[in-house]
Amino acid sequence: MAEDFQVTAGVAAIRREPRDDGMQGSQLLAGEVFSVESETNGWAEGVSRHDGYRGFVDMAALSAPVLIPTHRVSALRTYVFSEPDLKSAPRFLVSLNAKIAAGRREGKFTEAQRLGWVFTGHLSALDATESDWVAVAERFLHTPYQWGGKESLGLDCSGLVQVSLEAAGIRIPRDSKDQEAWARARWAEVEADEGLSGLKRGDLVFWPGHVGIMTDPVHLLHANAFHMMTASEPLAPAVRRIAHHHAPMSGIFRSPNAKG
Repeated sequence: MAEDFQVTAGVAAIRREPRDDGMQGSQLLAGEVFSVESETNGWAEGVSRHDGYRGFVDMAALSAPVLIPTHRVSALRTYVFSEPDLKSAPRFLVSLNAKIAAGRREGKFTEAQRLGWVFTGHLSALDATESDWVAVAERFLHTPYQWGGKESLGLDCSGLVQVSLEAAGIRIPRDSKDQEAWARARWAEVEADEGLSGLKRGDLVFWPGHVGIMTDPVHLLHANAFHMMTASEPLAPAVRRIAHHHAPMSGIFRSPNAKG
């Protein structure tokens, strides 16, 4: 029978194989829950309760029982301190959307149970959401590219989309293929002409295995292996480059709540 465990590290890799150098498919942020179906040699096999991603997680990063989160990290990243004192030893970093179960308040710090102490100004109530998810994505500009990442120190294209939308209260699948299917079912498809005109801020642009975000009618923001970071560039040359090296665009989709 599966048992739920909670991440009590800053971040935990979900690996394709149960070993330290196994390929990372995704990540669990602090406070997220992993349903453990079996355990072998310190590796848990199971599925993320957050987005259904399956794989193997190091049991050293997990604890039970699950504590009900009350807050999420709203800063891009912040330290968890060992004491409610900025001079105390930091334990690790936690990234945007990490969840905590708040305990005591001392001065400017809030106790994150089983983790340490977090600056209160870097936390929001769990149900508080950002009004502009694209602005959230723009905060990741120049963040290094990391395959399977969704943390502030490194993330991939679909990780950028997932964490940015989550901050605005919108849940979307983890991988770009599934994200495209999600958007196709819920958002309006945009028919772009040869000049790629008529696009808007917040449009999601898909290729097979890749996704980016329009920040205005011209510029694409995407975590990508060409720049090895989250970069902003004009859409047109990106479309030509990706078509040359990989594949043409497969779809552009617009939220029903898009403005303008």
